[in-house]
Amino acid sequence: MMVGMYGEETRTTTPTTGRAPAAATTVGATGPAARTWAARLVVVGIVLSALNLRPAITSLGALLEEVREGLGMSGTAAGLLTSVPPLCFAVFGVAAPRLARRFGPAAVVCAGMAAITAGLLIRPHAGGTAGFLAASALALMGIAVGNVLMPVIVKRWFPDRVGSMTGLYSMALALGTSVAAAATVPMTEALGGRWQTGLTLWAGLAAAAVLPWLPLVRDRGTPSPADPASARVPQARAERAQTPALRITRSRTAWALAVFFGLQATAAYVTMGWMAQIFRDAGVPAGTAGLLLAVTMVMGVPLAFVIPRLATRLPNQGPIVLALGACGLAGYTGLYLAPAAGAWAWALLLGVSNCAFPLALTMVGMRARTGAGVAQLSAFAQSTGYLISVPGPLLVGVLYQSSGGWGIPLAAMGALMVPQMIVGVLAGRNRTVEDEATA
Repeated sequence: MMVGMYGEETRTTTPTTGRAPAAATTVGATGPAARTWAARLVVVGIVLSALNLRPAITSLGALLEEVREGLGMSGTAAGLLTSVPPLCFAVFGVAAPRLARRFGPAAVVCAGMAAITAGLLIRPHAGGTAGFLAASALALMGIAVGNVLMPVIVKRWFPDRVGSMTGLYSMALALGTSVAAAATVPMTEALGGRWQTGLTLWAGLAAAAVLPWLPLVRDRGTPSPADPASARVPQARAERAQTPALRITRSRTAWALAVFFGLQATAAYVTMGWMAQIFRDAGVPAGTAGLLLAVTMVMGVPLAFVIPRLATRLPNQGPIVLALGACGLAGYTGLYLAPAAGAWAWALLLGVSNCAFPLALTMVGMRARTGAGVAQLSAFAQSTGYLISVPGPLLVGVLYQSSGGWGIPLAAMGALMVPQMIVGVLAGRNRTVEDEATA
């Protein structure tokens, strides 16, 4: 995710890795031309990788009904399928920093894009629910390491342009999310109507994302004397040595932020996994339902720029939390009362509400004073939050199947917005985890 970028931009300019660009080790030269070439290659890699961090999820959401029928999948099993993404992000994301230290971040991201490609190629033809889930987990494993390591690569290669590269990364991620939601159904129909074809198509985009990283896979991140960033390594090490140890679980702010992250992730994955199906069950055509999901997702493009900058200007982010929560409550209420009649309005409102994600990332950076504190808080909030979010989509599937409709699941999602607003207000208070959790 983008926690590292937002946190470092708002609190510190010290690089988290102190590592040099890969040009010195990959192209065998340290001159400006070689570094410029490598940096441009990294930009292409970042954009293509970000485009691939959500299509595996939203393309499935657009074709979930066809997949369920084709595999004979129950509502509970479909709910399990929509719970797999946050579980994989929590489990595999933890391993990403260790893998990056051993093999280098570029090599691990390259492997992650290859895993996405393989998973998307295999899962439509796995022949059963278990195989479909396993292949989906392979693709999501690649997404998980990309989530964690993209910010590391951005900070390492562009330490003085974190803001602009964060915007580029955010825009590409939201664009990939929304295009997959909008285009999957039309492309499937144009190519014969088989859901297997519609899901397989996105493997081509993932394969393209492997290519820019191939010249960089030998990079292990060893600082180069030619790189100005290497001069700041002793400074970063001194900062880490002077930072008091944090017992992060003793911080009430850290727990509030973790629960807020988990509840907003629950809403996001329920939206990506089920919203198109909710509209289709209300009589909205499949193509239009995919466009509605795309509208919800694409709201993250402009708001990912606006919300973090607004949040950093306020000492307390509680008012933003409440505004986003109110949009979520209105959206779920509309889906409950008139899902088809006001479909576009509900899609817009839920799109605004789902922008609690960049707000959560921004608050991670604001709730710690040092780079080391941001890193520790980020790891705790994301891992705990994603684990909290795992049962949500599964519960929605169970409630949908047991009740035979969307009334109870939507009421449950609306009810979850209330604790999300409460813990968000607590997490948004002007304090730091160092003040609460210093050992």
